[in-house]
Amino acid sequence: MDYNSHTDAIVRVAVALVNGLTPGEQRGREFPLPGDLVAAASGALDSVYPGQREVGAADAAELAEVAARLREVFRAVAAGDVDTAALATNALLEESRARPMLERHDGEPWHLHFHGPGGSPAGDWAASCATGLAIVLGSEFGDRLGVCTAPHCDRVYVDVSRNGTRRFCSTACQNRVKTAAFRARTRTE
Repeated sequence: MDYNSHTDAIVRVAVALVNGLTPGEQRGREFPLPGDLVAAASGALDSVYPGQREVGAADAAELAEVAARLREVFRAVAAGDVDTAALATNALLEESRARPMLERHDGEPWHLHFHGPGGSPAGDWAASCATGLAIVLGSEFGDRLGVCTAPHCDRVYVDVSRNGTRRFCSTACQNRVKTAAFRARTRTE
C-alpha cells in the first residue's frame, strides 16, 4: 500500500511524532513525556528525514502538542470512529492553514509540500502531518491507522502490509504477545 513517496514519509513522521512525543505505554513499560523534548522531536523528524534542521525548545513543545492531537486521530480510527478522526484532522488542517504548494529544493525535482513558505517548523509539520493523515483517511486505506493491541502499549502505527492485518506497533510487541500466549498454553497443558 503506497500513497506516494512524500505522503508515505509524512505519515511516518506523524507516527514518529506521536510515538516519540506523547506519554503512555510502550512495550509493557511506562513511556513518560520525554525530559528533553528538543532531542525527542529532532529524533522523531530525523528518523524519517535524516539531516533535518534541529528544532528549538518552543517548536519542540508545539510539536508535542501537535503529536497529542495526532494521537487522537489514530485512537479514533482504531476505535472504528472515522468521523471523529476526520473531524480532528479537519480541525488541525484548518488551524495549521495547510495548503498544497509545489516546491523544489536541495537539488530535488518539484514536489508537493503541504505548507507555504515562512511558517514555523512546528506549524509546517502540523500542516504536513494533518494533510498526510487526511489523504489516508480519505482513501480506501483509511482503516490502516492503528494503536498497538499488545497489553500495556499504546504506540501507533500505519499498516502498510498487503492484507491490512497489522495489530502491533513493532515486532517486539508482536513477539511479546505471542510468547505470553505460548506460555499460557503450555501452563494449561
